[in-house]
Amino acid sequence: MTETRVFHNFINGEFVPSSSGQTFERRNPADQRDLVGVFQDSGAADVDAAVAAAKAAYTTWRKVPAPQRGEILLKAAELLVARKEQYSHDLTREMGKPLFEAGGDIVEAIGMAQFAGSEGRRMHGVTTPSELPNKFQMSMRQPIGVIGMITPWNFPMAIASWKMLPALVCGNTVVIKPGEDASISTYNLVACLVEAGLPPGVVNIVTGYGPSAGQPLVEHPDVPVLSFTGSNEVGRLVYELGARQIKRVSLEMGGKNPLIVMDDADLDLVEQGVVWAAFGTTGQRCTATSRLIVQRGIAAEMSERIVARAKALRVGNGLQATSEMGPLVNGAQLERVLGYIELGKSEGATLRCGGARLSGGDYDHGFFVQPTVFTGVTPTMRIAREEIFGPVLSIIEVDDFDEALAVANDVAYGLSASIYTRDINTAYRAMHELEAGIVYINAPTIGAEIHLPFGGVKGTGNGHREAGPTMLDVFSEWKSVYVDYSGALQRAQIDN
Repeated sequence: MTETRVFHNFINGEFVPSSSGQTFERRNPADQRDLVGVFQDSGAADVDAAVAAAKAAYTTWRKVPAPQRGEILLKAAELLVARKEQYSHDLTREMGKPLFEAGGDIVEAIGMAQFAGSEGRRMHGVTTPSELPNKFQMSMRQPIGVIGMITPWNFPMAIASWKMLPALVCGNTVVIKPGEDASISTYNLVACLVEAGLPPGVVNIVTGYGPSAGQPLVEHPDVPVLSFTGSNEVGRLVYELGARQIKRVSLEMGGKNPLIVMDDADLDLVEQGVVWAAFGTTGQRCTATSRLIVQRGIAAEMSERIVARAKALRVGNGLQATSEMGPLVNGAQLERVLGYIELGKSEGATLRCGGARLSGGDYDHGFFVQPTVFTGVTPTMRIAREEIFGPVLSIIEVDDFDEALAVANDVAYGLSASIYTRDINTAYRAMHELEAGIVYINAPTIGAEIHLPFGGVKGTGNGHREAGPTMLDVFSEWKSVYVDYSGALQRAQIDN
């Protein structure tokens, strides 16, 4: 155990307690005896102070040349590299994923800092020829103002970086409310930015719960843009509240991601991919594989392979080098997952392995559940349609690719999808016909890279994308500029 740390809100470059003086604790989900930190239970007054600081800082930050803004992000990337081990340890303690996965979270933030920092020297607009003589025209990006960000606990540094760093390089300022289960990683990211030269007030952190801290941020009249990652239920509320003030709202929500296995697939490769995608991060990824759709002829063999691998996974405290899967994030999530397992059994699915909370020894101090596999799942079962957000895999048998495609697309979500096949024609059909924002061929449903757009269709989001070449779109406005050097009135859109 390490010394308990007290985290204050970070407003205008200073650490300040909540206006109410109220706090809350965060304990290690793998060991509830380990008090990770004490955080501010913030309210509307704290959000008001943070937004006021961000609004004041915006007047000067927006005028800093974009290449200089980018340089700060590039310096922050270097600091993240140097502190990767320390920050990985913090991340594992606060949300539970094994250290090797936590390191990947930091690596994503490093990559985004490098990618967004470099954008400070690009940030391209468009020039086009005018239909009139002696006239020049171009477009350029401009910042918008204060960006309100609400981030989740499952990738606490990576997702914060996907939102924060593109917003900053565009010239916006930020108020971020991190997930109450994992706030330390946001502090670590911001610490690197401040040390790299970020001025006071440009980024502000307010910790707390959704109704008391998140909703005031969403409804604040001086926050024109909202970026949210989380559940569909909360995302819909954010969208509704934002629309009342005609805010720009970016939503990244759930997934029920299919991995299709055709009978010509490399089953050794499939086995590795499924286990990683279904049980990595204890299934607590929006891109996790939760439905394995397999051609009937190979379904029995594929099921046996996955069940054997799931039973062999080493579940434990993520700080232990031997752990391959950590705990669920909290008690409520544990109850949710166990509830879905009971639902699957009652629906008639066959529980092949797992299905229970792990107990005894150190397990008694954490929220551990066994890796769980169901066979005999039909597409209409709730465990095949609803996001569970835990290490629960449903195996569905189909006759051919057309049926696999129909099953894969027949859910409310559309984030990530995968197919394993050696048939190039089938692979290309899948690329075009799978209803998902991300499609993998001969790779699992997880593993998106920051230099391509990230996001989904249908109930997964509202059309915006994070990362990649589109990452600036949410955080900037287009301005068209016309320069007439003819010395005379030229009337556009007039029959001359």
